[in-house]
Amino acid sequence: MAALLHEKVWLDRNVYNDAEKAYYESLSKMDSVATLAGVPNTELSTKVISLENENKDLKKAIDDLRNLVISLQVRVETLESSSSITSDCIQSEKPAAASTDKDDEDDDVDLFGSDDEEESAEAAKIKEERLAAYNAKKAKKPVLIAKSNIILDVKPWDDETDMAALEQAVRSISTDGLLWGAAKLVPLAYGIHKLQISCVVEDDKVSIDWLTEEIEKNEDYVQSVDIAAFNKV
Repeated sequence: MAALLHEKVWLDRNVYNDAEKAYYESLSKMDSVATLAGVPNTELSTKVISLENENKDLKKAIDDLRNLVISLQVRVETLESSSSITSDCIQSEKPAAASTDKDDEDDDVDLFGSDDEEESAEAAKIKEERLAAYNAKKAKKPVLIAKSNIILDVKPWDDETDMAALEQAVRSISTDGLLWGAAKLVPLAYGIHKLQISCVVEDDKVSIDWLTEEIEKNEDYVQSVDIAAFNKV
């Protein structure tokens, strides 16, 4: 009994009971965790299996599409090669067909003559008459003549130049295809005026260079000639 006086086991029984309870509860929790860890998650497993099946289906669909594309490519290449061969055959057969047609035409020729020759001669005569009528009508149609409207600036030597005589000298230039128009005096400077004169020329008959040279030949009046405007009529 003296020895039991120093033991606290029976004196702190409540503490002991709480400790024992906590111990067994912890063991129970560990067993539950172990049990849960050992049991597979049914929902997660189902989802994984579903994803695997979808992956297999998708892979199969991709393989089918790849095979379809390959077969279509092979078919197109086959059609292109056959089309090329057919085209070559047609090209090679054309001369032979033309030769055959020509032979058939030669076979149809009547060596002894027939009414077809008279009809052909009459058709040729009608064709010649129509051609002659067309040529006659075309000959009567007026031919379009290319013309140009030109404005010339004719400059005198000084303010003492007789501008009326200068204009008369310019208008005295005459040739087939040249028609003089209106003229006026345009002031320059220091009392000097230039003669601005228009004309219409036929391009095939009158050269602008020739006309300028002809005007500048009047050295008593003309210092220089410039083209102020040039328009096609």
